[in-house]
Amino acid sequence: MTPRLTAAFVLGVSVVAGALVTPGARAPGVQGPVATPAWREAMPGYLFRFPADHASHPEYRIEWWYYTGNVDAADGRRFGYQVTFFRVGVDPSPTNPSRWAVRDLFMTHLAVSDIRGGRYRFTERLSRGGPGLAGARADRYAVWNGNWSGGLDAQGRHVLKASDRGLGVNLVLDPGDPPAVNGLNGISQKGERAGNASHYYSLMRMPTRGTVTVDGIGAAVSGESWMDHEFGTSMLEPSQQGWDWFSIQLDDGSELMLYRLRRADGTVDPRSSGTLAKADGSRMHLSAADFTLTPGTRVFASRASGARYPVAWSVRVASAGIDFDVTTPLDDQELRTGASSGVSYWEGAIDVRGRAATRQVSGRGYLEMTGYAGSMGRVLGYDRGR
Repeated sequence: MTPRLTAAFVLGVSVVAGALVTPGARAPGVQGPVATPAWREAMPGYLFRFPADHASHPEYRIEWWYYTGNVDAADGRRFGYQVTFFRVGVDPSPTNPSRWAVRDLFMTHLAVSDIRGGRYRFTERLSRGGPGLAGARADRYAVWNGNWSGGLDAQGRHVLKASDRGLGVNLVLDPGDPPAVNGLNGISQKGERAGNASHYYSLMRMPTRGTVTVDGIGAAVSGESWMDHEFGTSMLEPSQQGWDWFSIQLDDGSELMLYRLRRADGTVDPRSSGTLAKADGSRMHLSAADFTLTPGTRVFASRASGARYPVAWSVRVASAGIDFDVTTPLDDQELRTGASSGVSYWEGAIDVRGRAATRQVSGRGYLEMTGYAGSMGRVLGYDRGR
């Protein structure tokens, strides 16, 4: 959904300039101390406008632009990638007149999965806006963190550029079908309290081409990507432990986004939801009662974080006749963000095989899992009080 506040979601707590910052969910959401009145909350009735809403929304405290994709080289090598730009509000109206006053912090996560090579590489950046060091424009879509950037070119295509120490992507993404707005009445509700929500949409199948670089070796690639853009101010609540988020592109031309919010007591939060985009162009909102996400017994045990991630799942959407299994071609796709948010989470390429209605289907996608390396509630500062 991310949440991705995966992204976005998101993902951590930093103390900068004496301010506590809690970024958001790929991933499904993020939550921190109750928002001050200066930050706008995501409330029902929001009307999206495109392409204007690709740009930044600085009146909200948390925002991210989340890209994931599966791409292939001409020789058959497969790569997965993730590029996520986060903006986290610190002070909506700094009194310090200096250009270095911290209004927002900007995090960026970059990861590439080399499936054939069995390699997963990631890196990150954290910067204040300052005098143009990082930022996100509100008048048009352009985000950057140093020389890493995302935005639209003159043809309306999304352009991603990020590279660091032999790891990088340089990609052009066609927008594909019109954006799918997730949730109901303009909001994706994440918590019980009004305002614990986000405005959230997805570009679910973006034809992609460009270059992916791993360990200093580049490969020309083409394939398909997924983009989430989410913005709000307060999302998850203290009882919520983490989330599991799926983006799936099926070979019958349909797409599926699902996320389940996990509570600390082991139950699934009723505000879990999803969106089914059918091949005929229609979209269907899915409530928590409309689908099940069941983890299998296959687990990736991370020595670095101590987390145990289920890396095989069963997905069921009874009303659409969807019944398929999800696996990953690379178990270790854990991203550890010690230099920015301090959170460890699993974000990686997946494969899908099963049935949709009366047809056998297969596909690819991405899976994000958070809250397995410690409660996201503790990570995001719930124990500090509201």
